[in-house]
Amino acid sequence: MAENIITVRNLKKSFGSLSVIKDISLEVNKRDVISIIGSSGSGKSTFLRCLNGLEIPDSGEILFEGKNILDKKTDLNAIRSKMSMVFQSFNLFNNYDVLGNLTLAQKTVLKRNKEDAEKIALTNLKRVGLLDKKDYRVSQLSGGQKQRVAIARSLCMEPDVILFDEPTSALDPEMVNEVLEIMKDLAKSGLTMIVVTHEMNFAREVSNKVIFMDKGVIEDSGSPTHIFKETTNPRTKEFLGIK
Repeated sequence: MAENIITVRNLKKSFGSLSVIKDISLEVNKRDVISIIGSSGSGKSTFLRCLNGLEIPDSGEILFEGKNILDKKTDLNAIRSKMSMVFQSFNLFNNYDVLGNLTLAQKTVLKRNKEDAEKIALTNLKRVGLLDKKDYRVSQLSGGQKQRVAIARSLCMEPDVILFDEPTSALDPEMVNEVLEIMKDLAKSGLTMIVVTHEMNFAREVSNKVIFMDKGVIEDSGSPTHIFKETTNPRTKEFLGIK
């Protein structure tokens, strides 16, 4: 039986008079790889940011491993260490080298000592194929390398879920594949992942569930086969160019 890890109920979020998330509910189970697709402005990234408290919803409920993350008593830093996020713009610290970027949160949030933090960092740099770049400054890395460092940084926190917010959208085309290959390997390892993406091949080939968002709602959802081959939803078909 699938083990639930995230439950979202009736989530709503507005910015001023603009309603961005309109009554979204969702169940996420352990080992799920969920791709969220949709047009720009459909609320995908805002929804993802609500999941780990980077945006505070107006109403609704988000349960992560049974804890309501919207409860004022909930430690959001502890939640974010277990539900980490990889951003499209990398969000690395330019004044640290690669190793420093991977050890900082381990030491400050998880209270690991320097030796343990560096050991875990080196293990994850090897995992993303960048062990030889451990002493590089962020400015010396390509976009694809920066994103792989950002993924390694998330892995250092040993999260239960990683949220990916369009992780390839800021990359040159030749660098996209190197990041997607890392993500495919993570999916195969059993990591729970929620991925906002424009990479339809990734959504089709790697996900076990695809969500199509449109105008702040989940317009359509199901297996990749349902979304890409069997859907009868006219808006999904229009988005994907299915006749």
